[in-house]
Amino acid sequence: MNAHARVAASAVEAAQTRVAGYDWPALAAELDGFGCAVIEKLLSPEECRQIAGLYPKEEHFRSHIHMARHGFGKGEYRYFRYPLPDLLGGLRSALYPRLAKVANRWSERMGQAMRYPATHAAFLDQCHAAGQTRPTPLLLQYVPGDFNCLHQDLYGDLAFPLQVAILLSEPGQDFTGGEFALTEQRPRMQSRVEVVPLRQGDAVVFAVHNRPVQGTKGNYRVNLRHGVSRLRSGMRHTVGIIFHDAK
Repeated sequence: MNAHARVAASAVEAAQTRVAGYDWPALAAELDGFGCAVIEKLLSPEECRQIAGLYPKEEHFRSHIHMARHGFGKGEYRYFRYPLPDLLGGLRSALYPRLAKVANRWSERMGQAMRYPATHAAFLDQCHAAGQTRPTPLLLQYVPGDFNCLHQDLYGDLAFPLQVAILLSEPGQDFTGGEFALTEQRPRMQSRVEVVPLRQGDAVVFAVHNRPVQGTKGNYRVNLRHGVSRLRSGMRHTVGIIFHDAK
């Protein structure tokens, strides 16, 4: 793994302890059934404020995106540079092995040859060998009228099939509107919509691109997209943890 991408062992250990406290069989069952699952109170309110407070500090980021310029919606976000803040780097490393088990099961069910390694460091080695070296965790900021169009976060040929978004602001207090939404396009059927209620510090794990669904004739593949509805008032911050790096 690129030396700049390495995460302090203490940060990983602290994140592993935090992550181990959740019911992962239940979360995996939610992911299998609906393509998303909520990890409640993954971050404390103070941690949320600390991460959101990084937004204006240029030294933490590699690029600044205005969504309207690219047709992505309305609002803005910033991609972190390596090294990531310890809290985010630790969570990225600690969440990956839990989700890799789901990812490998999905690959098998969809008849895909890809199998994901047990550690995030090993997966990043694969990304970097494929020319995908730019970090993808990002911090998003919305103000009234902003929204994020339905999309998929694919940054190269190699993509981990699950990602995480953590809400850093408190609904009803810091902002109104701005609901996280997930759509699922099913073969020869109308699309299904999942609106995920989140509180400050909650994380939603969701499928990046597609997932398997059990049908009467075996497994079939459904395609997913995610986005955020229009913010009505206030300011909303979210941090996204994407496990593959970008070209």
